[in-house]
Amino acid sequence: MLSALLLVPILAAALCLALAADRLRRAVLILAACLHAALVAATFAVPPHPAWGGLLELDAPGQLFLSLASLLFLAAAVYATGYLRAEGAGAKRDFQDGSVFTNAPERIFTACLCLFLAAMTLVASTRNLSVLWVGIEATTLSSAPLIYFHRHRRSLEATWKYLLICSVGIALALLGNILFSVAFYDQASPLASMDLASMLPRAAAAGKPWLKAAFIFLLVGYGTKMGLAPMHNWLPDAHSQSPSLVSALLSGALLNCAFLGILRAHQILGAAGMADFSGGLLVLFGLFSMGLAAVFIVGQGDYKRLLAYSSVEHMGILALGVGIGGAATFAAMLHAACHSLTKGALFLISGNILALYHTRSCHDARGLFRALPVTGALWAAGFLAICGSPPFGIFVSELLLLRALFAGGHIVAAVCCLTFLAIIFVGMSVPVARMVQGPVPPAVHPPQTEPAIAWGPPLALLALALVLGLYLPAPLGAFLTRVAGAIGG
Repeated sequence: MLSALLLVPILAAALCLALAADRLRRAVLILAACLHAALVAATFAVPPHPAWGGLLELDAPGQLFLSLASLLFLAAAVYATGYLRAEGAGAKRDFQDGSVFTNAPERIFTACLCLFLAAMTLVASTRNLSVLWVGIEATTLSSAPLIYFHRHRRSLEATWKYLLICSVGIALALLGNILFSVAFYDQASPLASMDLASMLPRAAAAGKPWLKAAFIFLLVGYGTKMGLAPMHNWLPDAHSQSPSLVSALLSGALLNCAFLGILRAHQILGAAGMADFSGGLLVLFGLFSMGLAAVFIVGQGDYKRLLAYSSVEHMGILALGVGIGGAATFAAMLHAACHSLTKGALFLISGNILALYHTRSCHDARGLFRALPVTGALWAAGFLAICGSPPFGIFVSELLLLRALFAGGHIVAAVCCLTFLAIIFVGMSVPVARMVQGPVPPAVHPPQTEPAIAWGPPLALLALALVLGLYLPAPLGAFLTRVAGAIGG
């Protein structure tokens, strides 16, 4: 089953490159997304056996992030059919500087989408640190052409920034893996592999200084890809210049993959009795990310960059929850699921706004309720959801996190968290309220109807986020408990 999960998107990528008709490529994209989602669902019914000599092994944390990636990819694939049909081929004029540009060939775009899914699947379905590193590097290489879909100057700059910064982070993570191997070095009984099954039982006897150094390198390295401040510099540009469906995958799925790499390292230090060290660093970076996001969200005039800085905030919340441990870890895992659903929906909705208004300015994209009633309603609901308003799932996860902070005596962290959340709520409410209200600009010509393919996928994602806020099914709660327990919560 694990081999099939990898082979489905890889074969789909090959078909996308081979087929000549755009309609067939889009059909292959949706078919691959459906098959992948069905296989992921099957892993809950029939736990898959390890594959490739144990290099592929799916545990509870990997299963959570694999499920989120597959679900978001399915929504993005459905959205992509309408998006690619509307984009078409030929030269286009940039709405900012008036320059002429072309889009990347649809053959390349759809193939890279499938390879991106395959890379994220590899990251989530392994417990081997070396294979995980290869998978995260593959996510960088496969997603870079997606960011450069619109071949103009700004997207090229964003792509190079993404490649350079993330490559430096990946190099640091490789050094972290090397330092882990040094920490476990034993001439009498050498480590069989960089697999958690081999490392966790021997973690208590590993070299403590080497473990600390390894975790720092992995935290900074994978934290760069995750978007933790201050290593987040690529994220606002890449999210704002990418097609909106790509931004949804970057924020809702890719950041989780990098977070999983940090969680694997945290598991090892927890097994070595050093959870306080790794947890303290996670709390520090988590609060700093939330604080920096609060600063840049206030007064932000670009709604896609606004969502990008919101991702920095929520990655900080995940790091904070795991760093505190205990019940806060469960809250962080629930938050990861709710954030992926909500942020994926918001980026897809932003694509509808950009397609009509031809601007990313919060000041110029006014009158959403009048121009695009369904999109405007989803945009307002998505804002409430991402800011932690009841009854959406993020409200529940943040409430659980704050309760764990106060119950554990982490008063300073709790006060800082509440302060940052309040600032972010105010900072996001101003531009969102400006966008949904007011008259439609004269240059904007609203359509007679909104195509269901444009609002259906984000509506489905937001509906799931709403359900998680109203009712947490017992099987899902038990599963998230297993996830939290596996990483030390």
